[in-house]
Amino acid sequence: MKNIYKIFGYSFLIIAYISVYGCNKEEGSDEEEGGVKEPIETFYLTVNPERIVFQQESDSASITIDTDAPTWNLTTDADWLQLSQTDGITGTSAVNIRVAEYAGTNTRSTSITITADEADTIKVTITQNGGLYPSYNLTPKEPDASGMSNSAEELAAKIQLGWNIGNSLEATGGETSWGNPKITKNLIDLVKQNGFNAIRIPCAWDGYMANSETAELKTDWLNRAKEVVQYCVDNDMYVLLNIHWDGGWLENNCTADKQEENNAKQKAFWQQIATHMRDFDEHLLFASANEPNVDDANQMLVLNSYHQTFIDAVRSTGGKNSYRTLVVQGPSTDIDKTNNLMRTLPTDEIANRLMAEIHFYTPWNFCGLDKDESWGSMFYYWGEGYHSTTDTDHNANWGEEDAVDALFKKMKNQFIDKGIPVIMGEYGAIRRSDLTGDALTDHLASRAYYLKYVTKQAKTNGLLPFYWDNGGTGNNSFGIFDRNTNTVFDQQALDALVEGATE
Repeated sequence: MKNIYKIFGYSFLIIAYISVYGCNKEEGSDEEEGGVKEPIETFYLTVNPERIVFQQESDSASITIDTDAPTWNLTTDADWLQLSQTDGITGTSAVNIRVAEYAGTNTRSTSITITADEADTIKVTITQNGGLYPSYNLTPKEPDASGMSNSAEELAAKIQLGWNIGNSLEATGGETSWGNPKITKNLIDLVKQNGFNAIRIPCAWDGYMANSETAELKTDWLNRAKEVVQYCVDNDMYVLLNIHWDGGWLENNCTADKQEENNAKQKAFWQQIATHMRDFDEHLLFASANEPNVDDANQMLVLNSYHQTFIDAVRSTGGKNSYRTLVVQGPSTDIDKTNNLMRTLPTDEIANRLMAEIHFYTPWNFCGLDKDESWGSMFYYWGEGYHSTTDTDHNANWGEEDAVDALFKKMKNQFIDKGIPVIMGEYGAIRRSDLTGDALTDHLASRAYYLKYVTKQAKTNGLLPFYWDNGGTGNNSFGIFDRNTNTVFDQQALDALVEGATE
């Protein structure tokens, strides 16, 4: 009987086991022939963020992947994404996503898929916006420091006296449309032979587009500007190439409503200019604008955005442009406004490669006023010892030597003493050749004194003087060279400039 009880007992245990482990299988387990599989584990997977939006410029961002799965994988079909890694293991990982400059104007989108065993798949949406104009940074180069060793301060020490090719390449109707002949190498040779070692090239671009819808510049105009730069560099001269008045699209519109549109054009133009001129060494400097009209802090913020776009566009093209010295203009290129509103310069990834620019036509009654106005009369005579005793109505009564000294001192304190050179990109005084007799003689002597004094004080305070020459040789003009004959026209003024720069 005992054996029968044992058999019944074993049978009961077997039935109980089957009842628990066979008939009541837990959810998530799996039965195999000849045995029982352990329950399947479920892993977590998180990705943050799950959406990234890039602008047109090259940029990068990161996503964070966190999982307790043994491994994870990342895939995408987009060849315009560069990924720092495409797989990983348990834990937290940061994946860097980089996009290149986008040449298009539409928006492009794609996704990245992240998977891990026994975890929910996650997709990250990547979008890159196009610009108002296509990108023209189509052939960026690796930085090239050859021939670019000098800092902005070191370059400033090499610039002795500068001269403007005014009313030529900035003429909106064509190079000769404002009365000057086409620029020749002989003219540049003449300028170099007469004491100038730097040339500012005012240049228009807006009227020289091949396609205004895309802001594409004409290749022949880029080539012409490059040719004139080459004339200067061949003479071992330093060259300042800018976007000048150019119809006023930028400098008359330092306003919030035009900011996006103008930044797009500023970027498109400078990408093309910088790429075309990229192989010149440090003899070539770029200048963001000419005389941007700014009167208050809000307009100054807009102007700074234009300058920042300029710097970023030039640097993005690489090569020697990675190290090129760049010049940004103060508000209205006015010393007092610059002193009050331009307290900092834009950001540059390359240290010590920025200069500031101001212009100087003080007092305007002497330098440029060509008729008496309700607010003031023309000045024919300027400076101590140069006033007329017979034509006292036209003696300067403000803006003389003490004003020059005080204004230049402001720039020295604000920038130059802090290692930021300042270019005085334009200065000069008109020649009032319609005067006669003693009035003309006294005026020309006074004008020569003005040019010498301003040049000398600029150099004394560390400013780099670039005389404004519009090529004119008639009344109320600035020309010191006759561009039609490639000869010196105004020896008196020329001597005053050179003496001021060398004393």
